Amino acid sequence: MAGLASNAFFSPPDKGHNVHPFYISVTEIEHDVNQKSLEISCKIFTDDFEKTLRQNCKCPVDILHPKDKAAMDKLVSDYIQKNLFFKINNKSVSLSYVGYEQIEEAIYSYWQVNNIAEVNKMIVVNNILYDYRKEQVNIVHVTVKGNRKSSKLNYPDNTISFEF
Repeated sequence: MAGLASNAFFSPPDKGHNVHPFYISVTEIEHDVNQKSLEISCKIFTDDFEKTLRQNCKCPVDILHPKDKAAMDKLVSDYIQKNLFFKINNKSVSLSYVGYEQIEEAIYSYWQVNNIAEVNKMIVVNNILYDYRKEQVNIVHVTVKGNRKSSKLNYPDNTISFEF
C-alpha cells in the first residue's frame, strides 16, 4: 500500500507550535482487480488524531509510543470504523483493519475490503474528525481500473458517490 498516500495536502509543522492552519484528512481507495480487493489508507494529522481519540475514549493516548500497541490498534480501528463507511455496487461492505504507522506529521491507517471483483459505483461516507473540528475537510481519492477520481467533503457534508 506504500505510495497510496500523498503529501500534497499537508504542510510541514510550524516550528515551536503544534498548530497548523487547516484540518484535513486524505483517504485513498484503490481497487486491486487481481486481488479482488479495495486497498484503503487514511492520512490524518497525528496531533489532531490523538486529540480526537482522547476526546472519544476519555483516556490517555500516545499513538506514537503506545504502552499497549494492541489497545492503540483497537482505538484507531474502532474510531475509523465508526466514521468511514462504503457501499460498493449498492452493497455495504466491511473494512478489515491492517494497521497504522506514522509518516512525517501524519498517521496512516490501512484497511482492506475483500471479495470486490468489480466496482461500478462507490458511495463513501466519511465523518473523520468531524467530532473534533467544524473546519475539518476530508479529501477522498478513488482509483478503479486506472481511473482516478477525487472529491472534497467540507463539514457537515459527509457523503460522496463515484461511478465508473
